[in-house]
Amino acid sequence: MADFATRPAFIALALFLSSCSAAPQPDAPSRESGAPTPDAIVAAERAFAADGLERGVKASFLAYSADEAIVFAPDPASAHTVFGARPDRDANDSRPPLIWWPLYAGISRSGDLGFTTGPYAVGEERRGHYFTIWRKQADGNWKWILDAGVGADASGEAAQGSDVSYLPTSAEGAASRDAAMAEVSSHESALAVAAREDLSSAYGPFMDDDARLHSEGPPPAIDAPARAAALAARPARLEMAPIGGGASDAGDMVWTYGEARAPGAASTGYYVRLWQYRSNGWRLVFDEYLPPADGAQ
Repeated sequence: MADFATRPAFIALALFLSSCSAAPQPDAPSRESGAPTPDAIVAAERAFAADGLERGVKASFLAYSADEAIVFAPDPASAHTVFGARPDRDANDSRPPLIWWPLYAGISRSGDLGFTTGPYAVGEERRGHYFTIWRKQADGNWKWILDAGVGADASGEAAQGSDVSYLPTSAEGAASRDAAMAEVSSHESALAVAAREDLSSAYGPFMDDDARLHSEGPPPAIDAPARAAALAARPARLEMAPIGGGASDAGDMVWTYGEARAPGAASTGYYVRLWQYRSNGWRLVFDEYLPPADGAQ
């Protein structure tokens, strides 16, 4: 099943206007000999960031994004449309540059889909955390297909150039990409039903101890107390509706995004998620909540 295209990039908006990974738990997938590693994705992310410093945001975001890539601006939009409309870099622009670096990454068993996440800064000021999903292209190169982020405390994160922690690669997957999408869609439907009643308790059945939650304000939530606090800080109830996503060829990794609106609210926020197939089924390993742009909850 081909990836859906509609994703917006928060980092771009931040300019213009984690290292911490929990140790794998017993039911997390194990790193097996010969399994793919995210090395190439980390290298692509670092090259992307370096290109941004050299040529500016517009040129680098266009060069490293796939044709179908999406960003949040603040609603889901074509990355090429959003960045293509921006002015070219002014050589005399003295504003501090946008900088980011990966601290946590993962890849699918089939080696065709993965992600990185880490802090971003404007000059020396750390502003938040990004999350980027990458897909391997037909020519073997990696390009990103979704870029999102939150303004959050990144003061405690490791410095640029630090070692990157890896999510262990899955040992198996669903029967196909279509099967993976169908199975995850079923889980997301169940999560959405529960979230309409009580968001804080809705996530528990879908997470293992290494799940990461990103929200506006606090650092990434990577342990049980932090995850509980992050969920408690979000709206008490949310109405969620899927917009798009995609799966790896091995059927072991699925990304999704969609609307997340408080009941009765005039404006909507969004969610971005990453699911991984494990011995105990599909588990939510990453969730990001992007609140409405007008600040309404």
